[in-house]
Amino acid sequence: MATPQVDPARYREVIGSFATGVAIVTAHDDDGPAGLTTNAVTSLSLDPLLLLVCFDNGSRTLPIVQAARRFAVNVLHAGQEELARVFASKRVAEEKFEAATHTVAHGVPVLDDALAWIACDLESLTPAGDHSIGIGRVTHMSAGDGPAAATEPLLFFRGGFGRLAPTPPSER
Repeated sequence: MATPQVDPARYREVIGSFATGVAIVTAHDDDGPAGLTTNAVTSLSLDPLLLLVCFDNGSRTLPIVQAARRFAVNVLHAGQEELARVFASKRVAEEKFEAATHTVAHGVPVLDDALAWIACDLESLTPAGDHSIGIGRVTHMSAGDGPAAATEPLLFFRGGFGRLAPTPPSER
């Protein structure tokens, strides 16, 4: 049976109806930190703890992740839209990291103001179209250590950033 032709632009528009979180994936090598913005992150397994991240094959961060065999997923909070844009740009890594303070923890750059972060050892990298699917084994993580106001995640929906409307306590 033949597969009908699907317009990639229409696919992008339709899949954009699936709201996702926004994260910055970081890695570190001898030249310093590198990072990119993504919304293609998901929990994969609880036993063992595995995380899935999709990397654009043209990304300058991907070779650093491959060489370092480690990466971090820094979950962004509402209000970090500009930081997401900076890390989504083609700026060089040094310029990207001028926009965010970070520390190197467990061998990976961790953004100081992230809503949460997860450090992983790279288990595997599988080519898939114009991206590569990275599977990371979770080694360290933290959430809630940022500023008190950073409780809302940054969302991506239909090509733009959004916020989660919190449910009032009376409706929980």
